[in-house]
Amino acid sequence: MAKSKENGAVVFSALEVANICGVVNQTAINWIKSSYLKAFKTPGGQFRVYPEDLLQFMKGRNMRIPAKLQEICHIKVKTVLIVDDDKAFNDVAAKYIGSHLEGIDIQQAFDGFEAGSLMQKYKPGIVLLDLDLPGINGLNLLKRIRESPDFGSPKVIIITAMEDTEMEKQCRSYGVSYLFKKPVTLPEICGVLKGF
Repeated sequence: MAKSKENGAVVFSALEVANICGVVNQTAINWIKSSYLKAFKTPGGQFRVYPEDLLQFMKGRNMRIPAKLQEICHIKVKTVLIVDDDKAFNDVAAKYIGSHLEGIDIQQAFDGFEAGSLMQKYKPGIVLLDLDLPGINGLNLLKRIRESPDFGSPKVIIITAMEDTEMEKQCRSYGVSYLFKKPVTLPEICGVLKGF
């Protein structure tokens, strides 16, 4: 992903910058030529960008920062798994959280089965969990999270539109860190995530 100079510093080519940002190579070159993105030229005339400069550029434009770039810049990465079958909410939440919090790697699941698979793979530190899910419902998934060592011990934040005080009591008995009722604002969610 990154190239090393003789002194060991990690740098990115314009093409690597483009791939990280999800744009074509020419767009990255245009950012550099327009002085939006700080870069230097090699003796061969190729542009190179330091990871820290790319990080600042992406943060300034509220772009999602990939976990690999955060690791290179020595930002401690925490994995957040968003589990919600409402695709629009899931996507908007992932984008918002990714652009507003440093050190976050976002994974998304749209049902309970997918969530279980991603939890085993990534061992997220935080799970944002909707209770009303297809397949395995959120309460059953929460129970599995708490009973299985395969999932680690993530902090669980419930986000639900369901009005069920008995279910809320059950969630709290499983050690839920926070419970949000929909509609909830993304700044509220980020405020809680910052505390973890």
